[in-house]
Amino acid sequence: MSCCDLAAAGQRDAQSLLCSQLGKAGIMASDCEPALNQAEGRNPTLERYLGALREAKNDSEQFAALLLVTKAVKAGDIDAKTRRRIFDAVGFTFPNRLLTTKEAPDGCPDHVLRALGVALLACFCSDPELAAHPQVLNKIPILSTFLTARGDPDDAARRSMIDDTYQCLTAVAGTPRGPRHLIAGGTVSALCQAYLGHGYGFDQALALLVGLLAAAETQCWKEGEPDLLAVLRGLSEDFQKAEDASKFELCQLLPLFLPPTTVPSECLRDLQAGLARILGSKLSSWQRNPALKLAARLAHACGSDWIPAGNSGSKFLALLVNLACVEVRLALEETGTEVKEDVVTACYALMELGIQECTRCEQSLLKEPQKVQLVSVMKEAIGSVIHYLQQVGPEKQKEPFVFASVRILGAWLAEETSSLRKEVCQLLPFLVRYAKTLYEEAEEANDLSQQVATLAISPTTPGPTWPGDALRLLLPGWCHLTVEDGPREILIKEGAPSLLCKYFLQQWELTSPGHDTSVLPDSVEISLQTCCHIFLNLVVTAPGLINSSGNTSVPRFLRSCHPLPVAIPRSTGHAWLRPGSAGPVPRLRGHLGGSPGALVPGHAGLHRLRAPAALAGPRRPALPLATGAAPAAGQRQPQLCQA
Repeated sequence: MSCCDLAAAGQRDAQSLLCSQLGKAGIMASDCEPALNQAEGRNPTLERYLGALREAKNDSEQFAALLLVTKAVKAGDIDAKTRRRIFDAVGFTFPNRLLTTKEAPDGCPDHVLRALGVALLACFCSDPELAAHPQVLNKIPILSTFLTARGDPDDAARRSMIDDTYQCLTAVAGTPRGPRHLIAGGTVSALCQAYLGHGYGFDQALALLVGLLAAAETQCWKEGEPDLLAVLRGLSEDFQKAEDASKFELCQLLPLFLPPTTVPSECLRDLQAGLARILGSKLSSWQRNPALKLAARLAHACGSDWIPAGNSGSKFLALLVNLACVEVRLALEETGTEVKEDVVTACYALMELGIQECTRCEQSLLKEPQKVQLVSVMKEAIGSVIHYLQQVGPEKQKEPFVFASVRILGAWLAEETSSLRKEVCQLLPFLVRYAKTLYEEAEEANDLSQQVATLAISPTTPGPTWPGDALRLLLPGWCHLTVEDGPREILIKEGAPSLLCKYFLQQWELTSPGHDTSVLPDSVEISLQTCCHIFLNLVVTAPGLINSSGNTSVPRFLRSCHPLPVAIPRSTGHAWLRPGSAGPVPRLRGHLGGSPGALVPGHAGLHRLRAPAALAGPRRPALPLATGAAPAAGQRQPQLCQA
């Protein structure tokens, strides 16, 4: 009997015996549990057949012996050691020849031999060590082609081969370096095409694609951006049209497929329309929460550009922010309930989006009455955030959710300090201690920011990282608060000036020779400018503070490098920081860095609610006491440390 005859019988025999005995297809045994007790000795029948397999002189004998091996082991009766011994007897040579054979004997379908080769690999890949074997990894390009090969969709052998192929690729993806090998082998594009073709196993293609994006998002987009965008278009269109429970499943998948670059406009249109229908309906929390997280991910990627202008867009944005604020209050105010941190952090991102639009003077999506209403609900939600932070103990200060909560509070205080003043003052000691803790443990804080980004948006590794220190987020609010007697005294009492001096010198070091200033983020320059505003406020309102212990390092430093070039290239040249002229007012955007909402607030502050006029306007000095035009050329520059 020829090998092809055996292979043809393999569709009756090999793929029933070979498949059914060790798994659902081929020799797959990924679900087999150890059953042969070592104390009972080896199965003599299996040993005899393994000997025949090792001594086979040609393909026909090897294939026949392999069939006998499958009969000697019952499904569920093969353990890892036995499976490894079968592999040692077979090796990779035989499956390699089955996979690469281009000329099948007469009467033998060309895919039969390949199907058996894939079945063998699927069995071996159930062993993690074999799944990472170079002989398996170099088959990735061949296996990827099987996913998109044309054939009879009703052919059982072809379906079995596809199932085995997905098992092999999934097993490789589960190894430490597996995702990298799959991406390099063209698997991403093959999976995209298999999903878009909606042929047999397309749901497995999507599942594996999700796993690869979660493990190596950047590399996936680098290697397969056109195909991934095609999948995004298909998913977005399905989401917009879905009228059943599948739309909630798509809410969970879609954040993973948003590209690190520009999202196609047609996708944004479909996603916004689908979200508007979902969030405009009465839903349970398990239905609403994925939609809020998807909206937050879109805010992170696109700001407010994905929301259409006009009446429908303004209503949708107002609905988003209202829902987010309600969710935050319910989560943080109700005692005895577990806080869904991922959902609440996504709601924080939507609140930041609301802050952006409420502070935007031109081309805002919101109408004036809507701004007034949103400021009111956001104020209540911020009150809940403050209440939560007041309960945070030292043991929780390194938790990502605490960092996210401080972040949204910093975004609010950057624009509004006149409301909730009593609550903010009560929280200031905690904020100073918290910022100092993260500053002193900068390495841990930077890792914490990565965790926050993951927590906030999706289970995948994010693109832009969140800020690595809480102090940068709090600087704009502190700049406002140092104008007022009560908050300023608390900040001084808690040691904020000394902390700011250390932070200023650390940030300045990043602009010194030896550092590549071309890659410095804007936040470094903005942080320096904001620190100078705060120093100026303190010098004017508390001149005795400048000579106290721990606060003299910055004045001495500023005297030694006068005037101060901020070595960050700009289109108009270098920016200059001169003592007594702290530069332009810092904006929220620079301090939030890679914010979830890509926020770019304007200067006007929250709707008709503004902190003291110390920082109102784009070029005003820190306090009215320090007003006046910049000194003319030749005039003596005032020292920062002098009132």
